Parts: sequence; C-alpha cells; structure tokens
Amino acid sequence: MDDEIAVVTAAGRGIGAACARRLADDGYTPVLLSKSGAARDVADDLGGVGFEGSVTDPADLEALVEAATDRYGRIDVVVNNTGHPATGDLLDIADEDWHDGLDLVLLNVVRMARLVTPVFEEQGGGSIVNVSTFSAYEPSLDFPVSSVLRAGLGGFTKLYADRYASENIRMNSVLPGYTDSYEIDEATRDEIPMGRSARTDEIADVVGFLASDAASYVTGQNIRVDGGLTESV
Repeated sequence: MDDEIAVVTAAGRGIGAACARRLADDGYTPVLLSKSGAARDVADDLGGVGFEGSVTDPADLEALVEAATDRYGRIDVVVNNTGHPATGDLLDIADEDWHDGLDLVLLNVVRMARLVTPVFEEQGGGSIVNVSTFSAYEPSLDFPVSSVLRAGLGGFTKLYADRYASENIRMNSVLPGYTDSYEIDEATRDEIPMGRSARTDEIADVVGFLASDAASYVTGQNIRVDGGLTESV
C-alpha cells in the first residue's frame, strides 16, 4: 500500500487529524487540508503533505486534488471532514447561516466528488468516507442546521454510491456522537448509554475500516458511531 494516497479535509485537529493518523498507520500517504493550516504540521509528522484552505472554497478543494495527483499520480481514499455549522433557535437562524451550512456540510462533499471521481474512474476505483453526525438520523434542536443538511448528505451518499458502485467506487458516511475533542456537560453525558464521549481515534478506526479493502462490499451506508446515543433501530 506504499503508493496509496489518502486525502483528508479539516485535518488539523480532532477527528480529521485522528483519521489522518489512522490512515497513515494503515500505509497511506496523507494529503491534508485545514483552514488553520495546522494540517501542515500533522502531515509533516506523518510523512505526507499539508495545505491551508477551506472546504467551503471550491478553488481550495480543486487545488488540493490537483496537488495530490500532480505529486503522487493518484488518490485512493478521500475523507470529507468539516467543522460545525451555526446553531441557534430554529427560526432565528439567518438565511446566510443556512447557506453557509450548505457549503460546509453538503456541497463540500458534492464538489469533492466531482473532482475525484474522474481520478477514481481512471485508476479503477476509490473510496470516499464522509464524517457526518448522529443527528442526521435523529434531528436535534440543539443542532438544527447540521441535522437538516446532514440528513441531505445521507441521501447524496446513497445516490452517489448507487451511481458509481459498478466502477468499484464506494461512498459511505460515519455518524459520530459526542467526541472528546469537545466538552459536554454531565446531563449530556448521562444520555449516552456508554457513559462517555468517543475518543477521536475510535471514530477514525471506523473511517479506516470503511476506507479499506476489508469494506470492499460496503457502500451507501450511514454508520452510527455514537455509543448508543441514538434510539432508532
């Protein structure tokens, strides 16, 4: 796997950085992006390359994909990780915040798919893993923009997976619950059957599995990694 390349966005810290480390451990060379530029330091530690840029900027995504293909000649895995959209009382959220959220958690995946799918087609396959949220399954008034738009991401994930499955191109989404990269209060912790937040490496382990050949027959799935937080079957 020495020649296989993994692109990870929002990889400067938290889940994104954990995914980069897991994929590097699995033998992928990481090509990383973060708005803060911290992805450069993570990439340096892992023997890859990092860039500063935003998942909401189509030009930054295009530059990232071009850098990966120019430098390494291929892309095998893409992990679409992002930040968090606006929160607030449902009807108090401004149109601008809804539009910003659309760019942040849904169109980022659509745009990345447009860029990397021709690469995957040419080389005979590839895997995309989207980092979503538990509230895509059970909408939460605490996270209204994320809940609504990431439910849409689940729909796109299934449609893309169906469209490109015959070309050995897979797309899945991971739906984390609360992770230890963000503080939660005791009341929230009590809602989690496992009684704790996830470690970011626990989320990354599932991402790594979905990216790998061990998941070669898994596509179009939205997999919850939430410690039992969601109640639906």
